Amino acid sequence: MATPRSSRGARIRPQPTKKVKTVWLSDPIADMLTRIRNAQERYHPEVSLPSSKMKEAIARILKEEGYIEDYQVRADGAKRILTLKLKYKGKRGKERVIRGLQRVSKPGRRVYVGADEIPSVLGGLGIAILSTSQGILTGQEARRRRIGGEVLCYVW
Repeated sequence: MATPRSSRGARIRPQPTKKVKTVWLSDPIADMLTRIRNAQERYHPEVSLPSSKMKEAIARILKEEGYIEDYQVRADGAKRILTLKLKYKGKRGKERVIRGLQRVSKPGRRVYVGADEIPSVLGGLGIAILSTSQGILTGQEARRRRIGGEVLCYVW
């Protein structure tokens, strides 16, 4: 078999194929919150991240509470991608709706609370997101249902 040549007669060397490096995350929820924080810092209209059931539930809560405009999940081959449409307000749309995000329970230190110990975020101006036996709920909803769980994060 002859070696491929360019139009000028020079030999064309095949380019080595690049291997795609997969990143293993020990805390995907912290990664999600960091991506949202970074995208808002640069006023991006949306942010995409790998999807999971827990991330979708957190996105659903953020939408219900008015912190993001919308979210959607799309299939990209074997993977699913979660896209969050971020929300801004103000005259020029330069005021962030999400002022802060804080991860509470981490892989190295889980934080569990009972129904009577669910924290209030900024005196009720923010929300706590909990993982309970009845699914992912806001702190207010978990308090109303009288169930405790793992405190995932605070949003204000």
